[in-house]
Amino acid sequence: MPCGAARAAAAAPGPAAICGPFGDAPAQLIANVVPQCVGGVRIGPWKDSASNDRYACLYEPPLAASGKPLPLVVYLHPSLARAGSVSQMTNLLDFLKTANVSDDPARPGFILLAPAGRDTTHHYPPPDHKGTGWDIWYRQMSAAGAVKIGATVYPENVDAATIDHFIAAAIATRKVDPRRVYLTGWSNGGSFAYLYGLNRPAIAAVGVYSSPDPFQLGYDPCPQVPVSGAPANDRQLQIFNPGVPTYQVHNSCDIAGTCPNVQFFVGQLAGMGADASATIIDRDERGTASCTALCGTDPNGGTRHPLLAMIGVARHIRWPKPWTAAILDFFRRHPLKAPPG
Repeated sequence: MPCGAARAAAAAPGPAAICGPFGDAPAQLIANVVPQCVGGVRIGPWKDSASNDRYACLYEPPLAASGKPLPLVVYLHPSLARAGSVSQMTNLLDFLKTANVSDDPARPGFILLAPAGRDTTHHYPPPDHKGTGWDIWYRQMSAAGAVKIGATVYPENVDAATIDHFIAAAIATRKVDPRRVYLTGWSNGGSFAYLYGLNRPAIAAVGVYSSPDPFQLGYDPCPQVPVSGAPANDRQLQIFNPGVPTYQVHNSCDIAGTCPNVQFFVGQLAGMGADASATIIDRDERGTASCTALCGTDPNGGTRHPLLAMIGVARHIRWPKPWTAAILDFFRRHPLKAPPG
């Protein structure tokens, strides 16, 4: 979902797509991205299966050590932003040394990992039809790599593989508590956090901001319905970690009618038995009971009122600083019951 797209419903959809068992075709690469990690350390390059050099930003508190492993919070940036923007656009790093995410007073703080997305084509309206971000439209998320269906081989989503790699590298330092690996993100990055967490049993919980349904939104030519069992056809997609606890903060009036889209998606997850919840916030970032109907009511997203569309954009592009502590506390309350593997 765009972060800064001012014309969220202005463009006509592109040509018809050829949909498959994993939704759309992989996003087309425009350029690799090398992040500037202000206040942190850039790690990489690591080559993904498409031979792209991939990077991440790493932020560690002074107490990070192998003897007292800390939770790992993985932040996925919005589209049209970069990994290092976590230090300018959010207040997550303000909690790096002090937040109680481990549920252990002797281990305050957490390690933050911010992988870098690629510059690719998107199924969003201009100006977010291309740029940095995460490929939520091609949904082959198998951690085992390529999948063969009939005579066709479908490679793993390279963004998922990149996150796999950098999480594994962080855990290998022995500074990370493997029972407490969490995904957060914003907008398109939050959508990918959902998609990734719903397919990785080693992820303890997902807590995001203003992140639409990764399986169905507006301009996606190949929407799918998540299911926990074998899919009946290409309109369904099996997910392999449906029980992962998820939480989202989003605006009552949000970009492109995101509010009803999120509520529909959270309801879908809850209907599958998942621990799924969301907090809606108003213009003053206070909790409220419902979406603003004038900003859109379609669960597939979209709004036809230009002024309200602009209001939704303005609210979407601010990180909800008063709610960061709530997201981190959600993580504290949801460790894995047993170490992965």
